[in-house]
Amino acid sequence: MALVEVENVCKNYPRIEGLRRVDRFVVENVSLTIEAGETVGLVGESGSGKSTVARMILGLVEPTGGTIRVAGVEVGGDRTRGLRRQMQPVFQDPAAALNPRMRVLEILTEPLVIHRREAGVDASRAGLLRAARELLVAVGLDESALGRYPHEFSGGQKQRINIARALALRPKLLILDEPVSALDVSVGAQIVNLLQRLQRELGLTYLFISHSMPLVRYLSTRIAVMERGRLVEMGEAVALCAEPREAYTRQLLEATPELALHGADGARAPDSPSHPPLR
Repeated sequence: MALVEVENVCKNYPRIEGLRRVDRFVVENVSLTIEAGETVGLVGESGSGKSTVARMILGLVEPTGGTIRVAGVEVGGDRTRGLRRQMQPVFQDPAAALNPRMRVLEILTEPLVIHRREAGVDASRAGLLRAARELLVAVGLDESALGRYPHEFSGGQKQRINIARALALRPKLLILDEPVSALDVSVGAQIVNLLQRLQRELGLTYLFISHSMPLVRYLSTRIAVMERGRLVEMGEAVALCAEPREAYTRQLLEATPELALHGADGARAPDSPSHPPLR
C-alpha cells in the first residue's frame, strides 16, 4: 500500500468579479501516490500549485474536494493531529522557519514536549537533552549548538536545524518544499547529500518540491509535473527526462539545459561534489 494517496484533490478560492462570485482553482483534480521509501519530485513553475498540494497533504490547508490518505488514514479534521508524527515539513527559508527567540535546544525539543504522550517520549530534562544531542549529530552538528540562537548560524546550518526538528518525532514522510533554493550552490549540495544519507539510514519517504529539473531528476524516483494547478505528467525520473510526453515538461527541461551535462543516467548532482565538507 502506498504511504501517501492523493485522489482527485482540488483547491479553489472564491473571489468577486464585478457582481459575480467566481471560484479560482489553484489545484484541480490532482491524483498521485508516494510509495514508502521513495522520493517523488514535484516540479513546476511558480504558481503551479506545488506548495498548495504539499500543504493539503500536511493538513495545513483543507481541500475543496477529493481525498488524501497518509498511512491509510484520511487527512482532515481531528484525524490530522494523529498524523502529525507521521509527516513533517522542511520549508524553503531556513531563517523564517526558526523562532528567533528560542534557543536550539527549545526548537528541537518543542515537538517532543507537545507529542510526548503519543510518541512515548522521555520528557525529563535529561531525556530531552539526550534527544536533542542525537538529532544534532544526525544532521552533522554538535551539542555546542544547543545554547545558541538561530541568528548565530549560517544558512546551511539553519537548514540542518530545521531538518533535525523535522526528524524529532521519527516521521515516515518529509515534505521538502524548495529546501535548498535559499542557499548557495555549494551549501545546497551539502544539504542534498545530507537528505540522501538520512533517507538511506532512516528509511524516509520524501516529497521533494523544486523549480530545478536537474535537482529533481537527481534526487527522485519518480517526477510529477504540475502546470496551472493540474498534474500534466508523471513517470519514472529517468524516462520522463529522456522522453517527456508533454510540451510543458520539455519546456522545463529546456529551461535548465545543465541537466544534459551530466548524462541521461544522472550520475551526480549538478555542481555537487560527492562528499562536500560540512558547513
